[in-house]
Order: sequence, then structure tokens, then C-alpha cells
Amino acid sequence: MTRARRRILVVEDDRVIADAVARRLVSEGYHVDAVHDGPAAVTAAAAVRYDAVVLDLLLPGMDGLEVCRRVQAGRPVPVLMLTARAEETDRIVGLGVGADDYLTKPFSPRELVARVRALIRRVDRAAELLGERLAEEAAGARIDIGGLRIDLAARQVLLDGVPVHLTRTEFDLLHALARRPGQVVGRERLLAEVWDWPDNAAGAGASRTADSHIKAVRRKIGADWIRTVHGVGYALEPRQ
Repeated sequence: MTRARRRILVVEDDRVIADAVARRLVSEGYHVDAVHDGPAAVTAAAAVRYDAVVLDLLLPGMDGLEVCRRVQAGRPVPVLMLTARAEETDRIVGLGVGADDYLTKPFSPRELVARVRALIRRVDRAAELLGERLAEEAAGARIDIGGLRIDLAARQVLLDGVPVHLTRTEFDLLHALARRPGQVVGRERLLAEVWDWPDNAAGAGASRTADSHIKAVRRKIGADWIRTVHGVGYALEPRQ
């Protein structure tokens, strides 16, 4: 499928912003549908197989968090969440319900397009690697580090034998660290592997996305599993 045929759903109650975002995405070759409240977004996502959703956090009828939950429950789809607030709690909650990335208003239309492209590239890359994943499934591939088990076939994480629910992005991020236990992995490398951002192309906003996902993973498996190397990145290490 070519990029010109990709379908994007824009969910934004401010019609001026929605129209501006839609026009920019259309100019980049995407087909865009725009809705302006939560219930309409859930209905649209159930009716059309969108390649990505640009979703405002604050919506009438149903907020963006609930929209994201319902959309992801129906069929996983990359979600870029827009928020007028910059509080860390908002970002962590949004990522926890299945959003893959976020932008804080006001944002650059150029950056929004770049984020949407990266989300779609990530899905494309997953399809291209399907053969490798099938091979992993056949081999029952898994990673064991101390009491942490990452089952690549089932895409499941167990901590001391207890299942840990991670979102798709959180699982991919933990897997990227677990492939190199004890080694420090830089933010740019994580952004390239997990979000498909080219090396040296991610700005401060993208780096904050990686940091927020790390915090979300820590909340679920325990902070002592992931070591921060300030100014560099993160390392996954067995608990002391």
C-alpha cells in the first residue's frame, strides 16, 4: 500500500486545529477523516481500518483516554495523542491506555507529520519482520533475566511468574533493553528501534516520549530493574 492510500483519523474538538492538521496531512498524501467528539471517534474507528489516529486528550462526550481504550480494544492502531497540558501524569496515563506517542500543544505541523510517519513506518517494519517473528514463535524464543521473563512468541512479560500487562510500545521498549542486559542503550537508539525515528533526527519532544515510556514500564515492573545513565540512556539490570 502506498502512502497516498493511508488513512488517518483526526479527533480534535477545535475545528480550526482539526482543519489545519487535516490539510497538512492531506498535503503529505494521506487520506484524512476528521471528527470532533469522543463518541464519533469510537464509531469512526470501528467502521474504518485506519493506519493511525491523531487524538486530542480533551474532547466533548468522552475524553481522549477513554476513546483510546475503546479504539485499542477494537483493533490495535497507532495513536498520537495531543494534549494542551504538559503534566507528566497526563502523559503516563495516556501512554498506559495504548497511545504510542504524544505532542503537547502548540506543536509544529512538520513535527506532527514526522511523528505520524514514524508510527506508520513502525507498523510497516513489523509487517516486514513477520517472517522473523514467526521463526521466533516456532523456536519459542524468550529472554530470562533474573525473575523477569520476556516471551517473544506470546509477547508476554512475567515477573516472578506473575503476568505483567504492558502496552505494545512498552513491550517493544523492554525488549530493546533486554536484548542487551547490563548495557546502556542511548535514547536515540531506543527511538530508532522502538519508534522508528532515524538516528540523530529526534528532537527533545521525542526524547521525552522515550523517558515517559520508561517511567511507565518502571511503574509496572519496578524501578530497580532499569538504571538511568543521565544524559545517555538506560540499561536493564537484574534487581540487586
